Amino acid sequence: MRTLTIMTPLALLFSILALLLPTSQASPPPPVVVCRSGNSNCTVTNAYGAFPDRSTCTVAAVAYPSTEQELLLAVSDASAKKQHMKAVTVYAHSMPKLSCPGGPSGQGLVISTARLNRTVSVDTARARMTFEAGITLRALLDAAAASGLALPHSPYWEGVTLGGLLSTGSHGSSVFGKGSAVHEYVVGMRLVVPSPAAVDGYYAKIVSLGESDDDLLAAKVSLGVLGVISQVTLQLEPMFKRSVTNRVVTDVAFEQTISSFAATTQYGDIVWYPSQSIVVYRDDAKVPVTTVGRGINDYLGFRPQLSLIITSIRAAEKLAEDFGDANGKCVLSRLQVGTLIAAGFGFKNNDGGFLDFTGYPVIGNQSDMQSAGSCLRSAEDGLLTACGWDPRLRGLFYHQTTVSIPFANISSFIADVKQLRDANPSALCGTELYLGFFMRFVRNSTAFLGKTEDAADIDITYYRSRDPLQPRLLEDVLEEIEQMALFKYNGLPHWGKNRNIGFLGMRDKLGAKLDKFVGVMRRYDSEGLFSSDWSDAVLGLNGKEVVVEGKGCALEGLCICSVDDHCAPEQGYYCRAGRVYQEARVCRKSSSVEEADGMTESA
Repeated sequence: MRTLTIMTPLALLFSILALLLPTSQASPPPPVVVCRSGNSNCTVTNAYGAFPDRSTCTVAAVAYPSTEQELLLAVSDASAKKQHMKAVTVYAHSMPKLSCPGGPSGQGLVISTARLNRTVSVDTARARMTFEAGITLRALLDAAAASGLALPHSPYWEGVTLGGLLSTGSHGSSVFGKGSAVHEYVVGMRLVVPSPAAVDGYYAKIVSLGESDDDLLAAKVSLGVLGVISQVTLQLEPMFKRSVTNRVVTDVAFEQTISSFAATTQYGDIVWYPSQSIVVYRDDAKVPVTTVGRGINDYLGFRPQLSLIITSIRAAEKLAEDFGDANGKCVLSRLQVGTLIAAGFGFKNNDGGFLDFTGYPVIGNQSDMQSAGSCLRSAEDGLLTACGWDPRLRGLFYHQTTVSIPFANISSFIADVKQLRDANPSALCGTELYLGFFMRFVRNSTAFLGKTEDAADIDITYYRSRDPLQPRLLEDVLEEIEQMALFKYNGLPHWGKNRNIGFLGMRDKLGAKLDKFVGVMRRYDSEGLFSSDWSDAVLGLNGKEVVVEGKGCALEGLCICSVDDHCAPEQGYYCRAGRVYQEARVCRKSSSVEEADGMTESA
């Protein structure tokens, strides 16, 4: 392969600058709903500017209710007209097409929860708070802290809303107690659901669910198909602090330690950098609120970055792809990982500014340590700086495979990945530009669409071409890992992430729990006004399929290849069997179609 001797030093410099330059402002992300005429004739997207199938979501209108009564009116009006609906959040960080209404294109309604963002009530005696569903995680954490309370667990990215993170089953990292999924701490919920017949003059009604209501097990993780979440009551606890130390070790036999580490470390997680053969264990424990420390989590990847640097880093990675230079990515990833480790991944010891990481442990309030996202919290600066994935820039654009693998299977999965890594050590360097193999821990859940077993949830993020028919460098390796996680080791996908193939076979994986969920869904929305082709496909309903076959479909994860045309034969990528998981079918670059590899062109 040709080495990018000129690109690499420049890319290394950009990497350092992107991680270390202080920025005090950042452009907030663009709106995810854009209309041509007032609130009518609109398009809907997500924070990354593209859905998995790259299709455009057009709708007739958007509604912005600011009270529950206005929400009831919006759902009622659409229900009376048999208009399909979906809720959309302020930032829309889900990757799948969960916010696009069903029905005829251009005739649906999206209901934004951007103005339903307040704290409704506080019960300090019982440590419970009620919030509107559109409140962002950061606003929720700060409101709870102001009352001396803390949310026990949350996602690590603070730009999600309460309704959105619940609908997709989002979580932190822990198998202690009820575990790390936020929905496990829901003790009440109010939803606005459609009604085929008028109820008190409305073609919609408010459903109020408490702890003893079985339907709450469906509403906690709902994919937005039951109706619109209006309010949520959470069981919190008195404020506490956390003590964090990141520990770097070799990855020799680390797969044997994952389950025991999860069982003994209350908030721990693991980052594996396979090409560098290192593992970062986060020793993360709950400590009394009186413990000295004012630390905060300001993760480097979620800080505002200079737009010039964002676009330059992407250009450098694309150049490596274009030249087939896996080693160029390896050089870049080694410097980037070293910088992350040296800078404490963005943890700050004293709630200060630039370079305020002075060493471990970092101790701070739960509200300051559990989530990050400062690129969202600054004033507009004319797009001088932004979040790295802002679609207005030619910056980060990526796929994400996020799968929960049962603890019983996790060591075997890692061992298989190591075999692939050892056969081609540079093949996984690209993942290390996006935090490598990031492992958090989740418990089995009573929620119908929750996890079925205690598991290690693995995030793998990697380069995505802006041309859907352009194959990735060494893409067969990650495709094999993706299929291995999903099918060989029976992994469950994260509902708010993943490519299409991540959702194959969900009816079989969830079994009776999914059937129970569907039963509730049909009672709450008997006419399917909140369902869509996408949600039906994900849930295995009405004959809909998540697989979209066609030329190059495997390149984007829209299908698993079965013929060479699903890859890019004209560019030398053919459909082949996996090397370790031979049941996998992957797009591998080969010297010719006749290359023996256990597959034929029409396999």
